[in-house]
Amino acid sequence: MSCCQDNPVYLIEGAPSDTLILLAHGAGANRDSEFMRSMASGLVAKGYQVMRFNFPYMQANAADGKRRPPDRAPKLLACFAEMLELAHAEPQVKRVVLMGKSMGGRMAALLACDTRLASRIDRVICLGYPFIPLNGGEPRLAPLNECQVPVLVLQGERDKFGNKTQIPTWPLNDTIQFGWLPDGDHSFVPRKSSGTTEAANLARAIGLSSDFIG
Repeated sequence: MSCCQDNPVYLIEGAPSDTLILLAHGAGANRDSEFMRSMASGLVAKGYQVMRFNFPYMQANAADGKRRPPDRAPKLLACFAEMLELAHAEPQVKRVVLMGKSMGGRMAALLACDTRLASRIDRVICLGYPFIPLNGGEPRLAPLNECQVPVLVLQGERDKFGNKTQIPTWPLNDTIQFGWLPDGDHSFVPRKSSGTTEAANLARAIGLSSDFIG
């Protein structure tokens, strides 16, 4: 079934803008999670349009209330590519930025590894990139190193999927930009004793994203 046939799959927020941010959710929470809504509203306040969508397995979860694991990468990427076409169909849009939380960020980077599709993608922003697979193993570096457009990774300093101590030891391209969220976990949440807050880290993530997009 087409990614777009299950309604509503996506929504577009914000006043018409020449820059649209296509925002993909992570593995465990859909497009309407608090994190996704907070990021979207903050980016809209910066003057961008934001398009949030659900991958097929989340569409099915919403339809019958059952919880499913994520689809495999080819199906996720096919849906993402379809959303990219819909984003470009908006008449005022000249630039599309891919942004994704965790798994969504990895899919965004993978999509932009395709030279044909990369010509329709301005930039990629990964929110908590899942460097280390859940079952262990080598870090997932290829999607970032092979991405055909500029990449920004926004990462919590103590993210269990790749933290501030580990990441500098890995062979990543110098062109990849990083923004660190103080004491943040995989969703940028700091410990109470850190002296910062989740709201402050989200605001920092939104500000760094806006600076990167321009």
